[in-house]
Amino acid sequence: MITTVDLNADMGEGFGPWRMGDDAALLDIVTSANIACGLHAGDWDVMAETMRAAVGRGVGIGAHPGFADLQGFGRRRMQLSPGSLGNLVRYQLGAAQAIARANGSAVRHLKLHGALSNMASEDKATARACYEAALSVTPDLIVVVLAGTAQQDAAAELGCRVACEIFADRAYAEDATLVDRGQPGAVIHDPEKAAQRTVAMLRAGAIITQGGKNIPTRIDTICLHGDTPQAVAIAGAVRKGLSDAGIAVTRFEGARMSTP
Repeated sequence: MITTVDLNADMGEGFGPWRMGDDAALLDIVTSANIACGLHAGDWDVMAETMRAAVGRGVGIGAHPGFADLQGFGRRRMQLSPGSLGNLVRYQLGAAQAIARANGSAVRHLKLHGALSNMASEDKATARACYEAALSVTPDLIVVVLAGTAQQDAAAELGCRVACEIFADRAYAEDATLVDRGQPGAVIHDPEKAAQRTVAMLRAGAIITQGGKNIPTRIDTICLHGDTPQAVAIAGAVRKGLSDAGIAVTRFEGARMSTP
C-alpha cells in the first residue's frame, strides 16, 4: 500500500472579470497547483494572483500548458507539428516562470492540460515533443504524467524527474487513459465515491478501470479538478479519506524512472 501521496489541482483558470472555481479553498487542501498559462485559460493577472496565494500556503507551483483554445477550454484536439508543439509548451512555461519568479517562487513541475494531455497519453511522440521542449527550458523540471500511459513511457526515456498521477474524479478506460468526457460516468461528482476509489487505488497500488480491472502503477500524486461545482467538496473528502486510511499528504519530489 502507498503511504505518502501528493494532492494536485488545476487552477488559475479564470480570465479578465470571469472567474472559474474556488482556488483559495482548494489551496488550503492541495499540496501542488497546476496553474493555467493563458492559452486554454487564465491570464497574467490570474496567474500572478494564484501563484501568490500558492506561495503563501506553501503549495508547489506547476505550469499547466494546453492548446490555444479559450472557447473550448483546451479540450478540443488540434494537429500541430512536433516543433510547433514544443514551442507551444516553451511559450507557456516561460510565462509561468516569469510570473512565479516575480512572486518569489519558481515553477517546479509541468503537467499538460486537456486535449493536449489526452493526445500525449495515447502517443509517445506527442508526449516526447512536449517534454523535451519543457526540459530544454528547465532541465530539472518535474514532469507530471498520466500513470500507465504513453506519457510515462516518454518521460522514462528522457530520464527526467517524474511524478505519476491518478485522478480522483475521472473514470479510467481499460488502457489506463481517461474515459472521454462525453461518455456516461466519465466525471465523478460524488465526493464520497471519489474518496473511496482514490483510497482503493492507493491500497492496490494500481489504477482501477471503469470495468474493474487493476493496472499496477507507481502513484505519486492525485489530481482534483478545480473546474467542477463539487471540486472543493471532492478535494476535502479525498483528503479526509487519505487521512483516515493513514496515508500522509505531502508534496512530490519526483524521481527518475527506468525505461519500459
